[in-house]
Amino acid sequence: MFPFGWLLGLVLPACGASGAHGLPTPPLLAIAHIERPASPNTALAAPSGFRPPPDLITPVYAVPPARLLAAIAAVAARQPRTYPAAAYTAEMQLDWVARSAVWNFPDRVTAQVLAAPGGGSELVLYSRSVYGYGDFGANRRRLQAWLRALKTVLTLPDGRQPPA
Repeated sequence: MFPFGWLLGLVLPACGASGAHGLPTPPLLAIAHIERPASPNTALAAPSGFRPPPDLITPVYAVPPARLLAAIAAVAARQPRTYPAAAYTAEMQLDWVARSAVWNFPDRVTAQVLAAPGGGSELVLYSRSVYGYGDFGANRRRLQAWLRALKTVLTLPDGRQPPA
């Protein structure tokens, strides 16, 4: 942890912790009932037509839900300062704590995989700050990076998408 994290931890306890520590284990999130705060410190990536309206649109992935869940877990595992917080595999939902580089601020990231109506699967990613009113766009940039990495993970060497 960067030295400022322990100092900030005197006021904001989760900043003084490392990894996913310092925060309670997140409960299963009712993804269909997300209520985003008025503050600009969240980002949502979801399929078109999702409510609340997403900041980023995710496509229908031509892979089974279990493959998409494994792929997003692989993406998260490669992200800096990102730690597993909870896994609800039967419900196809995973949670992480992502920490900022300097101040060790924790953000929560939730991924939910859904079976797509016409086959394949859909992904909902929700990233939100634990502390603060704003996030300077950090949550949105995180989701953009994860979605780019996911596309790479799911693309075959010849550029095709794997069959569902």
